[in-house]
Amino acid sequence: QIQLQESGPGLVKPSQTLSLTCTVSGGSITTNDYYWYWIRQPPGKGRELMGCISYLGVTDYSPSLKSRTSISRDTSRNLFTLQLTSVIPEDTAVYYCAGVHVVGWRQGTQVTVSP
Repeated sequence: QIQLQESGPGLVKPSQTLSLTCTVSGGSITTNDYYWYWIRQPPGKGRELMGCISYLGVTDYSPSLKSRTSISRDTSRNLFTLQLTSVIPEDTAVYYCAGVHVVGWRQGTQVTVSP
């Protein structure tokens, strides 16, 4: 069974970089079709998806955080990391790491937004 453990400082000063590590055990982060996410939840608010890194090492970020977020991995240590630069008080949140196993893709549903 795959388990994840976040680690990192609990206090970061404004303008500094927040760095967190998620260590994965019970399975490899390079296992096919696994995607590894960082998610956060500010106090009194819902969870926010920050970004992810795939089993191939491809990253994707939330547009609202993309300019300040970097997700990377260390396959030799089976972990992935989050860096959030230039933090502000509004970045105060509980930060989570998560793993998702995609079992398949369908053709998708076209959605058009138009007045």
